[in-house]
Amino acid sequence: MDERRTVKVSKYLSKHLRHEPGRIGISLDAHGWVAVDELLRACAQHGFALTREELEHVVAVSDKQRFAVADDRIRANQGHSVTVDLGLPPAEPPAYLYHGTVARVLDSIRAEGLRPMDRHHVHLSPDRETAVRVGARRGAPVVLSVDAGAMHRAGHLFHVSANGVWLTDSVPPAFLRLRA
Repeated sequence: MDERRTVKVSKYLSKHLRHEPGRIGISLDAHGWVAVDELLRACAQHGFALTREELEHVVAVSDKQRFAVADDRIRANQGHSVTVDLGLPPAEPPAYLYHGTVARVLDSIRAEGLRPMDRHHVHLSPDRETAVRVGARRGAPVVLSVDAGAMHRAGHLFHVSANGVWLTDSVPPAFLRLRA
């Protein structure tokens, strides 16, 4: 499978497993899972034929490990705008986490902190390098340091997804620092 097809399949799966499952006629269970066969049928019926081998390839090679497969079911690991309960227990975060963004939104972030926007959680990276890659998707990256240890001590809950992305409801401005 070539890189272009891999990216196209990954984006298609992300769209339908995170945001618009009904658009192709699938229903996610309460935890975001759908049967692989149901997904493959729905993809084919909506003009995006996909083999099980292609699906398995995308799940296996995704550098961000966006998807999980278990018991012949698949789900996105995080990033949903549809309501799902990923069943992630609260976790104690490391002292600092990182958020990649771009300069044009810094004034808003300084005033309001990090908000989930159209998702259920704010996504935080465990290291600066990952945050740089995340921010670079929208332009020249800016990395913010999040004092996750202080947030946790102040009562904020954190969860960590299967692929290592840290999730929290919001990050107030007092816990943010700009990293050069």
